[in-house]
Parts: sequence; C-alpha cells; structure tokens
Amino acid sequence: MHIATLPCKYGIGQLGKEAYDFADFLSRAGQSYWQVLPLVPTGYGDSPYQSFCSVAGNEYFISLEKLCERGLLTEAELKKCETDPSSRINYEQLYLTRYSVLRKAFSRFDRTDAGFTEYVKKGEYADYALFRAIKDSRGGRPWNEWEDPLKFRHEEAIEEFAYEHEEDILFWQWAQYEFARQWSELRGYVHDKGIKIIGDIPIYIAYDSSECWMRPSLVKLDSSRRPVTVAGCPPDAFCETGQLWGNPVYDWERMKEDGWSWWKARMKKVLSLCDVVRIDHFRGFEKYYEIPYGEPTAVNGRWSLGPGTEFFRELERSLGKMEVIAEDLGALDDAARAMFAEVGYPGMKVLQFAFGSGDGNEYLPHNYADSNCFAYTGTHDNDTLLGFLSKLSGDDRKAFDETFRRELELLGLPACGESYEETCDSIVEMCYSSVAECAIIPMQDWLKIGEEGRINMPSVLSARNWSYRIPHDYASEALENRMRSLSQKYGR
Repeated sequence: MHIATLPCKYGIGQLGKEAYDFADFLSRAGQSYWQVLPLVPTGYGDSPYQSFCSVAGNEYFISLEKLCERGLLTEAELKKCETDPSSRINYEQLYLTRYSVLRKAFSRFDRTDAGFTEYVKKGEYADYALFRAIKDSRGGRPWNEWEDPLKFRHEEAIEEFAYEHEEDILFWQWAQYEFARQWSELRGYVHDKGIKIIGDIPIYIAYDSSECWMRPSLVKLDSSRRPVTVAGCPPDAFCETGQLWGNPVYDWERMKEDGWSWWKARMKKVLSLCDVVRIDHFRGFEKYYEIPYGEPTAVNGRWSLGPGTEFFRELERSLGKMEVIAEDLGALDDAARAMFAEVGYPGMKVLQFAFGSGDGNEYLPHNYADSNCFAYTGTHDNDTLLGFLSKLSGDDRKAFDETFRRELELLGLPACGESYEETCDSIVEMCYSSVAECAIIPMQDWLKIGEEGRINMPSVLSARNWSYRIPHDYASEALENRMRSLSQKYGR
C-alpha cells in the first residue's frame, strides 16, 4: 500500500490520519510488514521511479491536517483543498495548487525553530532546494533547458540566484524538514504496533533530477550534458521493441574510483527511513542494458557489465549488513543468477507469473528452493489478481486452470470454487502457505478489486498510472479476520 494510494480528502494519500488508520488496521489484522513505493517526489509521468531527487520526500505527502493542528493553516484553507477521498489522484491539479498551500504554512512557520535552524545550518537538502527553486523560476523546465550559466552551475550565476531567491530555497528545505518530521512520527507509531516498513528505490536516477544536475559525473553524459546512453530492457516476448526507460546509465568505473561514495550515502539515507529496502531492477548491477540516446525504441541496445558482487561487499563494509530485497524478476542469465546467490539477499516470487507454463515454473510455491525469498501475488507493475484472472481466455485460461488445480493439490490446499473472487482468495492463501520468508499481498488483492486498481502499466504514459486510491471503507472486520487467521494458520 503506497502512501499515495491511501484514501484522503486532500487529493492524495498523506502522512496524517489515513496513514495512522492504516497502521491500526494492519495491527488488528495481525500483519508485520507494510511495503510502500519510493517516498520521493514524482517526476516525468507522475512516476516515483522518475524523481527530481532519489532521497527527497514527496511534498504532496505532507499532512495538511497536521499543519492545521499546529496553526500553520486555517480550517478555511484546509476546506478549500478537499476532494472526493477515493477519487483518482489528479497530479496536474496538485502541481498547480498544493505548493501554494504549503507556502502559506511556511510563511507562518517559526524560522527560529531550533531543529530547523540546525537543519539549514547543516545544509540538509540545500542542493535539492536550489534545484527546485531554479526549476520553479524557469517554469518547471528540465535543467538541461536552463540557460548555460545555471545549467553548467557557474559559481557566480548560482550565488546570484541563491541571493535573490533565498526565501524560495528556504521553502523547499522547510518542506523536506516537515516531511522528515511527519515521516519519523508515523514510522515510530508503526513500530509501536510491531510493524516494519519496507521501502523501495529505483536502481537509476532520473535525467531531470538534482543529482544529475549537481553531479553529472555520476552518469554517462557528454560535454553538453546530454546522455550518451540511456537505460531500458531489450525486446522480449512481452514487447517486441523492448522498454526504453530513458534514465541515463551510471558511469560505474568513475563511481568505483571514489569508493562508490554517492551510493553509500544514498543507501544510508534510505535505510534510515525504512527497515527493509527493495531495490528495483537488481540484475542491472551485474549487467545493464544501455541504448544510444535518441533511439526511438530499445531495439538497438547492448549489454554492459555492472559493478557486480564487489559493489555490495563494499557497501556493507561501510554500512553493515543491509536488509535488502533484490528484485530479480524477468529473464536472468547464469552470471546474474550467480551474483544473486553471492550477495544472498532474498529475491521475489510473483504468483501471477506462476501459472500456465507447466509444473516446473520457478514461481509456483512448491518449487521454491528455500525460504530466502519474498512471495507476492503481484506488484505495482502487474494488473490486480482479479483483473489478471478476468482477462484469461481460451488456451491461456485452460493452461492456468490446469496448473492452478495441480498446485492446490501439491500444497494440500482445499479445492477452489469457479468464481474469480474465490480463485483470488486461493492464490493469496498459496502465497501465505509457501516457504517464503515473507508473503506480501497488495491491498487491491485482499479487497478483490478489478483492473481499475492497477497502479502502473510499464512503459505506457497514462493518467491512470500511479493515480489509483483504495476505497475509504476498506477496513472491514471480515477482512481483518481473514488476514489475521491466515497469518496465524501459516505462522506469519
């Protein structure tokens, strides 16, 4: 359950009452983990995987109600921000209105607050704040379209801008300070309920990000600061032209020369916010697919070597043992599998991928070699279970049915009825009954919500991506009882 997906009458899920209510619900339902998507500001396509900063907090998540409780907003101002609590997220409307509300709160904030004074003195998020202030002043244009003195960070131009826009820069720092305050309070509450938070980070940073602008040497850019190559996935059975993500790829050799200091700082920050971290596209650390910048598709890319196991050994020498989930989905070669085995982090088993290709499918629970994995019914990139099942037809439906029935028998689970809803419940129980270290179920699958509950369609630019929110009446006693009873039945 991503923060954004929570029902809230202020346009998007926030770190206020709705988040605390969800923690209470999880506690009553006997759950011990809450997994979220990246907590970062969303960028291109409203995606948390295309963020303006890989370690900043999403300012939209700041609870307006909490600001009101502290006298930073009025009840009337709060009322003007209200929307239907279960409507889809309208990112354009948020972009046009939310920052002005937050600026009002900032205008009433006590600048002499000791914590904030120290925060600013330390330079916390100063680079990000400068980046956002310049971006605002240039109509939101990406940094590569700014005039050269700012684009190339000429010292005199930066100092002049900072002097003239001190208040704007301070606002963006305050927003991060407020996000951190609210997130820390929520996380403490969640911990008191006996629940740990699983966070998420993309492997790559966005081109239009404060990191790319401040530290262009992190990635492969030419002298004019354009990407040399960008990331993606090669053509496969699901997409004949591959996936063109557009993120610049890392200059791993240069990163290694300074001991991967940026990655160490990034992981340290994310691990300070969450208890466990899922790293997206983990196979890219062994080999990554890069496509020449400007190509219309991912067809003409190539595989290049990543930093491999040595990278993670070095991170853990600095940070200690990291609680990491390695996203190992998709086609893997022997070298990638060897790296996964060497680093030892649990991988992912997604049951939507399990059925229809015979009893040898590695995602079928009876084939899990050991408990070193996290089992999922689906992820943010999948359709919901109900949506997935309702689209099966013909030979695909027949193949699914055959594999599904055999798996129920192999796991000793009761036979299932004919309805899609009953099949959903059985697949959830399969997930729980597996030997996997942990079973993670998207709330949409607990609630048996159809395709309208899908979070993202990969490589598709759509207003439906990242915009779904669950119904405000999700927390029924019947659902709590089912979740708790399954947890007790399978010792989870």
